[in-house]
Amino acid sequence: MSIISNKMVAALAGASLVRRMFEEGLRLKASFGAENVFDFSLGNPDLPPPAVFKETLARLAREDGIHGYMPNAGWPKVRERVAEYLNVEQGAGLARPFTADQVVMTVGAAGGLNVVFKALLDPGDEVVTPRPYFMEYNFYADNHGARLVPAEPGPGFSLDISAIAAKLTPATRAVLLNSPQNPTGVIYPAERLADLGRLLAEAGARWGRPIFLVADEPYRKLAYDGRRPPSVFPAHPYSIVVHSHSKDMSIPGERIGYAAVNPDLPEGGPELAGALTLANRVLGFVNAPSLMQLTLAELQGAAVDVSRYQRRRDLFVQGLKAIGYRLDVPAGAFYLFPESPLADDEAFAALLKEEKILAVPGRGFAGPGYFRLCFCTPEEVIERALPGFARALEKAKAGASAR
Repeated sequence: MSIISNKMVAALAGASLVRRMFEEGLRLKASFGAENVFDFSLGNPDLPPPAVFKETLARLAREDGIHGYMPNAGWPKVRERVAEYLNVEQGAGLARPFTADQVVMTVGAAGGLNVVFKALLDPGDEVVTPRPYFMEYNFYADNHGARLVPAEPGPGFSLDISAIAAKLTPATRAVLLNSPQNPTGVIYPAERLADLGRLLAEAGARWGRPIFLVADEPYRKLAYDGRRPPSVFPAHPYSIVVHSHSKDMSIPGERIGYAAVNPDLPEGGPELAGALTLANRVLGFVNAPSLMQLTLAELQGAAVDVSRYQRRRDLFVQGLKAIGYRLDVPAGAFYLFPESPLADDEAFAALLKEEKILAVPGRGFAGPGYFRLCFCTPEEVIERALPGFARALEKAKAGASAR
């Protein structure tokens, strides 16, 4: 008999493959030395935060009166700064400007999504999201009595509007998008977002309650080849963006982000903002970390040197393609999602592990038949790992031909 809840027993049984592979990496590094293990499992940024972040943090830490309680939505001056940045970066095409009233500071994107879902979802509601996806989404929906409903992607993991339409029901309360996407690096174009907005508007009118478009955007600033991810705000008035500075500022352990409500929301803006603020408190966050709020308020728009990630992406993609792997070039984020040479992606991940290479099977993202590699690791690690990738591919081919 377990001493924990039945729900947690089931959750532990299906715990994240990402974390499992990360912990396996710690074991291998302890046995063989960290320099002999090629860990591409966890999206843990290795680039240093911008120098201005460290300078600002050090200066603010010496000030008095910054460590106390504040409004649960966050420091008003911080929310004003975020709103000002949003007006410049995502305000085009909107009838009204962002103000501090549309911004709630959150404990990263994970905290932000839980705050949004707490504010929107009733037990029995459904949240539709395209496959593959970050598997924690299942838990975030379940935390609030709702159910995550996966929709099939289009070619190249594009946004398939008809597939999403097929999953909408009167119980649908939100569609959750992640762009640039984890694990594929796909960026959804503005035209597809507009198509999705029209679909949600029609479905919401038909069923008598709005369907929200929720955008999870921790990788928004990690886009390559001159791309700029389009905003969801002009696509649908019932939209909320959740942003985190974990990736773009290389500070995942600081847990700082925000949720921003579309200022063109037709009705209930103050009510929704109030619900988000209350959710921040009753979920136990109380408020986002004060020092991080104040630091990031001065650095809206700052980011790590994205060109370094792009160089790693190109090195990794070219190396794997030369060996014989099949994969698309990601437009953003810092992941590759190659096809597995074996139908069983977990079996192929085991072959890679024999070469002391750690990758996450695609089924860990509801994307079987693929595997995920993080390229937030130095170029020399990628280069030294390529011979092991070649050997694993040969083993897979030999095993397949033997059958």
